[in-house]
Amino acid sequence: MRFIAVLLSLLFVAQSAAETIAVIGTGRVGSALGTELAAEGHTIVYGSRDPTTEAVRDLVARTGDGTTARLQSKAVAGADIVILAVPGMLAGDITKNLGDLSGKIVIDPTNPLNFTAEGVSHGVPTSNGEIIQAAAPDAFVVKAFNVLSWEYMIDPARSGGPISIPLAGNDETAKARVAEIVASLDLHPIDLGPIDHSRWIEGMAILLIHNNFTPLPAFNFHLREVQ
Repeated sequence: MRFIAVLLSLLFVAQSAAETIAVIGTGRVGSALGTELAAEGHTIVYGSRDPTTEAVRDLVARTGDGTTARLQSKAVAGADIVILAVPGMLAGDITKNLGDLSGKIVIDPTNPLNFTAEGVSHGVPTSNGEIIQAAAPDAFVVKAFNVLSWEYMIDPARSGGPISIPLAGNDETAKARVAEIVASLDLHPIDLGPIDHSRWIEGMAILLIHNNFTPLPAFNFHLREVQ
């Protein structure tokens, strides 16, 4: 009987941790996070400008049972958490078009990239984290996953060591929940403070991406907390 009680307790914990997550965007980042979070037991709803396309239908099938795809504004309606896997320079406008996000955790993995002949620069005067928070003032925005390429979201072990994911957000409870999600993907969360610190995290991404679009040597790096 004690064994059955323990199993039921573990089942309850797993079920209580499972949430409905709206992944807005079906590109590489959205696909990677959606499939990995579905494998952790979450219900994924993809938000797409056209959820009927073959590519989106294939993604839904790959992600697994219970996964659906809807128009972006419809996808967020019943979601506990929203992931904005969208083009960085459009993040603010897309957030406004999603409707009421009050009380929801909004994860921002975007980077506002300005591509020029000289390379890549930060495309906004503040940060996307701040822009998204201003566009959804009653949501709990947490910057996360923006300095990690989609390949390492699927297989973090290929980096050869632990990967730390910097987080920024104003709500401590929301950051703690996102930290749990990060850890469930075999990644290590690091709290970097309030949402306006998103600009420094986005700067890390600019540093990483710039050389890949110039004659300078391309490189990759992973943040690791000092133990």
